[in-house]
Amino acid sequence: MSTIIRLILLLLLIGNLEISAQQILKAERKVILIDPGHGGIDSGTVSKDGLYEKDVVLDIAGKMIAWNKSLLESKYDIYLTRSTDTLISLNDRVKLAKHLKPDIFVSLHCNHIANPNINGIEIYVYSANKLSLLFANSILTELNQKLGFKTREVKQANFQILRETIESCPAFLVELGYLSNSNESNYLSRKEKRRALALALLMSL
Repeated sequence: MSTIIRLILLLLLIGNLEISAQQILKAERKVILIDPGHGGIDSGTVSKDGLYEKDVVLDIAGKMIAWNKSLLESKYDIYLTRSTDTLISLNDRVKLAKHLKPDIFVSLHCNHIANPNINGIEIYVYSANKLSLLFANSILTELNQKLGFKTREVKQANFQILRETIESCPAFLVELGYLSNSNESNYLSRKEKRRALALALLMSL
């Protein structure tokens, strides 16, 4: 008999029926919602070599799901706001987060700036509460120590995707390097590097 069934039977016996089986199942399995930014006609930023932000983040999100299945034996329930090259509105992304109420919501992006020498990974949160900062710093530490990425301090931003999901789940937006920087765009253009980045991201969560 599984642990979940035992727990449900115990609750029935002691009369505590306020906790549903669905709540127990959610407590057993953590839910992660990954939001690959942009998509469709919205390519996001583009490197000098024609690398599209929308393609990079979608590929990394897919590889996170693959790692969860192959390495962690599907330990987490991972959902994507988009799984193909389709433009999904910010409103619809927010609606999905509010519906799922995941344990964590991560929006993936790539950065761009006029100065090609600027590099590093950045993370944005809507409000600097303890839980958001804990997750954000965990990611920054993992990507710095395991992959050698330069990381910056966690920043606050009034992005819709963060502002309107904060009450449903811990949420943050990760800028996975600068496509305007030749070294980082070259890194993100290589499949094996994106695979490593996806693993580091997943393990940091």
